[in-house]
Amino acid sequence: MRVAMVTTHPIQYQVPWLRMLAKTPGIDLRVYFAMIPNAAEQGREFGVAFDWDIPLLEGYEWTLLKNRAKHPSLTEFRGCDTPQLYREIREGGFEAVIVNGWVTKTCLQALLASRLAGIPCIVRGEVNGMRPRASWKCWLHARLLARYAACLSIGTNNRRYLLDAGVPAARIFATPYCVENERFSTAADVARIQPGRDALQARFGLDPERTTFVFSGKFVDKKRPGDIVEAIRRLDPNERARMQLLLVGGGPMEQELRTSAAGLPVHFAGFLNQSEITAAYAAADCLVLPSDHGETWGLVVNEAMACGLPAIVSDQVGCAVDLVQAGYTGDVFPYGDVAALSALLARHGLVRNGLAKMGAAARVQVEAGYNFENVRQGVLAALTTVTGKTV
Repeated sequence: MRVAMVTTHPIQYQVPWLRMLAKTPGIDLRVYFAMIPNAAEQGREFGVAFDWDIPLLEGYEWTLLKNRAKHPSLTEFRGCDTPQLYREIREGGFEAVIVNGWVTKTCLQALLASRLAGIPCIVRGEVNGMRPRASWKCWLHARLLARYAACLSIGTNNRRYLLDAGVPAARIFATPYCVENERFSTAADVARIQPGRDALQARFGLDPERTTFVFSGKFVDKKRPGDIVEAIRRLDPNERARMQLLLVGGGPMEQELRTSAAGLPVHFAGFLNQSEITAAYAAADCLVLPSDHGETWGLVVNEAMACGLPAIVSDQVGCAVDLVQAGYTGDVFPYGDVAALSALLARHGLVRNGLAKMGAAARVQVEAGYNFENVRQGVLAALTTVTGKTV
């Protein structure tokens, strides 16, 4: 079965299942990218230019399309415009096309090119029903989703949104959002041994006697990192003396965060690339992610759990319903309720062995249910359904 995959750019959370699909007997995969961002574009919202330090262009066949956008971008709808796709899909001998969402012009060009060529198009996106939307936009999404031969769901909220939009259950296939669990867990375990947890904490200026909460991500409004700083501030002084916060990342809010964190046990690690981030997880006891509904999933939760950490998240984080079982793999608080977050930090921060127990359960959970083999199986099931061919 010859299959095309269309996506904006190489994405570290996507490449592993593309490699697995490419190695599947009976599958001939060609991946199309609208652009390969330079370091400045890649790090725009982090406030620092960087290239991912893991290989993203190996293990599968790929083509870089000519991007005719006047201002190429990953964050603007018109930033990816690749009319070359019409010819590629028409003449490529494909039996199915998979496209990553519909947030850029390239994605919609993939759908239109597939329909013009009479080829089934399968879509995988992050959208869920937690973001308030105008009725006309919901109607438009429903009309758009009806054009795809099948949809790949990333989790409970995403599946519910697809069903509410009128997509038949028989056309929805589970492809859970995940990370390379083994890479993260192995690296974290090694780091805890060499250089060791105390050395890791010293690297980040942390006190090994305190419970360490970690935030990892862009310092932007939707992720609400300031809520954690304020939650630390609201702790009783005796409680605060036993806890600390490690902020990993960067972005437009950094100076504001540094100002608000003055005098508090808050430490800044800066941006850490993929090969470095496990050191921060290995030095910490629990992840905190207070994001709003713009956090359609929150893959840092998967990363932290693969490293053996539980997670405290807001109820607007997309993965909360799937990954965070209160008191078992972490805890959930009402979005924007800093007092509730502070209370959770106090409750869990005083019992480090409890956090370790939840972290062990979280690791088991993501390894068993949120892995790339499950994604591959879901994609194969969708391909079989839309083509009528068994791989």
